[in-house]
Amino acid sequence: MSALQAVKGWLVDNVHLAKDALHIYVALLLLFGSALLFGWRLSSWRPWLVVWVAAAGGEIWDVRDRFVDHVPQEFGANWHDLWNTMFWPTVILVLARRTRLFGR
Repeated sequence: MSALQAVKGWLVDNVHLAKDALHIYVALLLLFGSALLFGWRLSSWRPWLVVWVAAAGGEIWDVRDRFVDHVPQEFGANWHDLWNTMFWPTVILVLARRTRLFGR
């Protein structure tokens, strides 16, 4: 088991969140955290890209771990995780660009 899988397992067990909810919370933490840390606007593509890179990297790592552990791949599950992770950051990006919800 890789370090990533161990951390995800620990979080799911100790924070009592479903794995899908964990994806959403981490995505929002990365989106808002990178915007605050670097002073980026939510209407910028940069905070969204931070989330996308982390989500894609995490799924690539999951594929690699399954390959190394000789576990059958479940690419549908990887796609679900990527979609689930990116949904709210994408909604927030579109709202920030198209409405005054986040102030301009």
